[in-house]
Amino acid sequence: MRQVAVVGAGILGRLLAWKLSAQGYVVTLFDKGSRDGETTAARVAASMLAPYTEVASAERQVFDWGLMALRWWPEQIAALEAQTGRAVSYGLDGSVVVAHELDKSTLQHFQQQLRAVVPDYIERVERIDAERLTELEPELAPRFRDGLFLPDEGYLDNGALLAALADAIEQQGVCWQPHSEVTDIAPHSLRVNGQAQTFDCVVDTRGVGARDALPELRGVRGEVLWLRAPEVSLSRPVRLMHPRYKLYVAPRPDHRYVIGATEIESESMAPVTVRSHLELLSALYSLHSGFAEATVEHAWSHCRPAMPNNLPIVRGQHGLLTVNGLYRHGYLLSPYVVETALQAFERDCWES
Repeated sequence: MRQVAVVGAGILGRLLAWKLSAQGYVVTLFDKGSRDGETTAARVAASMLAPYTEVASAERQVFDWGLMALRWWPEQIAALEAQTGRAVSYGLDGSVVVAHELDKSTLQHFQQQLRAVVPDYIERVERIDAERLTELEPELAPRFRDGLFLPDEGYLDNGALLAALADAIEQQGVCWQPHSEVTDIAPHSLRVNGQAQTFDCVVDTRGVGARDALPELRGVRGEVLWLRAPEVSLSRPVRLMHPRYKLYVAPRPDHRYVIGATEIESESMAPVTVRSHLELLSALYSLHSGFAEATVEHAWSHCRPAMPNNLPIVRGQHGLLTVNGLYRHGYLLSPYVVETALQAFERDCWES
């Protein structure tokens, strides 16, 4: 049976290890961290499925590929839950975009961007008044009189998803080798903790760790806060538009929320800065006063891998498949990237 090494246990590595092992390949998964994924950008993410809000500052492909995620993820999550018994919460009830009165021009500009980039879908963007906002997210109505509703958006619980994928690939017999230092990746071979190993094919999903093989790759720093806010009940992702940043709030079970806005052209992996804390929390309080009593459970930072055009790559050759560059669109674009990678794996990685 063909032996496959998958290097990197982020969202791409786990999904590909799961899919390839289900197809009958003997898969070994290497990662420098543990099964919890604490060293991966996939763990430090809001995991929103937001094709509209992302395409406003991205290429049209992000939107088209992102729409696929809205169909793909429910099917995969159902399969994972059936296999592992582990629940993965998600929502596909759309997202809400609001702005304070002084920042209304940013909301208008955002709508204009969408009209320019996705004119064929602009009728799906609903301008909402206070009454409609009260129907969608009643706790926002006291502070906002209008906004936008984007019905084709959602979110998923990335922590639960990564754990379910870990269970599933272990159930399928994948040999997981955590805390492994992998170097010298080449077709059919790599070095693990200084020892050479050979495989029929190597799949490189190391993210920013693949700079040795992809010199054009760069890291883009992101910072998020994980809060528990018993006095807040938001059922869908919310974006607060601002001239300098776009705060996002992604819900999780049990009144937990992931908060973020920062996107810094830096490869620093340092902890979240005081400035980011202050900006995020002050903007959050202006969105909903109930966040004043929230507790901060985590303050995480990580670097997302990005190519020069901020679009992902899938490059196959005999004995080696390279998959990288999800940028800030990890959970939105990973369905398209995984399906493309599986096709390239079968087409390009074996001798004709």
